[in-house]
Amino acid sequence: MQDAVVNKIKSKIAHSKFGEVFFVSSFPQYDVEYVTKLLAIFEREGIISRIAKGVYVKARKTRFGILYPSAFELVTEIAKRDKAVIIPTGATAANRLRFSTQVPMNTSFLTTGSSRKLTLGNRTVTLKHGAPRNFAFRGKLMQELVQALRSIGENNINQEVETRIGQLFTETPEADTIEHDLLLAPVWMRQIIKKGLKQ
Repeated sequence: MQDAVVNKIKSKIAHSKFGEVFFVSSFPQYDVEYVTKLLAIFEREGIISRIAKGVYVKARKTRFGILYPSAFELVTEIAKRDKAVIIPTGATAANRLRFSTQVPMNTSFLTTGSSRKLTLGNRTVTLKHGAPRNFAFRGKLMQELVQALRSIGENNINQEVETRIGQLFTETPEADTIEHDLLLAPVWMRQIIKKGLKQ
């Protein structure tokens, strides 16, 4: 019986795509403790990589080391499982919205789920439980933009940043939600976003 379980779980992992995230709860039909042990064994065998307690990913092995999916793909999978919302913060948000070309080594996200740290080789991904006001925005772009501007800082806003804000809203118009969302942004950001919208 146990061999059958091992083969079934192994087969599910083998047939999954690279970047697939596995939790102990991904196999609800089997005993939790047993699955926990099996996943730890599969990690030792190099079939999956552990990125946090009880969280594993099917990573691609190359001659340069282990190739992990992007932090955004991983946290999206975790958020799906936790039925949570995530928002990139800090330099992660600034990079995603292309205010900065610098890819941060350590990425950070706010989540409505539980806080946790993921380890992807020498990189870390931090999920921090955020205050409800961060998730009160109706538009997806606006909530990320507020985080990006906070990271850039009021004193570092220049013409380039304002132009990029204009481009972002052209690419992802949020006409229906912008009025509501502007009121949730800090006062200094409102002025900058309004300027950007006029460009």
